[in-house]
Amino acid sequence: QVQLVESGGGLVQAGGSLRLSCAASGRTFSRYTMGWFRQAPGKEREFVGGINWSGGVTYYADSVKGRFTISRDNAKKMVYLQMNSLKPEDTAVYYCAADSELFTAPSRSHNDYDYWGQGTQVTVSS
Repeated sequence: QVQLVESGGGLVQAGGSLRLSCAASGRTFSRYTMGWFRQAPGKEREFVGGINWSGGVTYYADSVKGRFTISRDNAKKMVYLQMNSLKPEDTAVYYCAADSELFTAPSRSHNDYDYWGQGTQVTVSS
């Protein structure tokens, strides 16, 4: 069982930066692929990025590539999403998720993730 708690959301002006954090519990965290997703009002939940168990493989949605960076610290059981050059269209609730199938590559499908945090709101003003 894994519990995930996101933090770091807030209100920022366009062009600004935020760093989201996801604190995880559970003994097998270091073996899980982790993902970040977001959901804007009236829209489907969408993949933002994912990182494999070692941190050696990362995938990003085209819309955030070059602006967002995912990293993890397995010793601290933390996953981070550094968001730079934020745009109003990045406004959404951001979720951290864990894929309990061990040692897999990051999936872009939310159906492959078994554990979810409660989400943190990110609002980018123009």
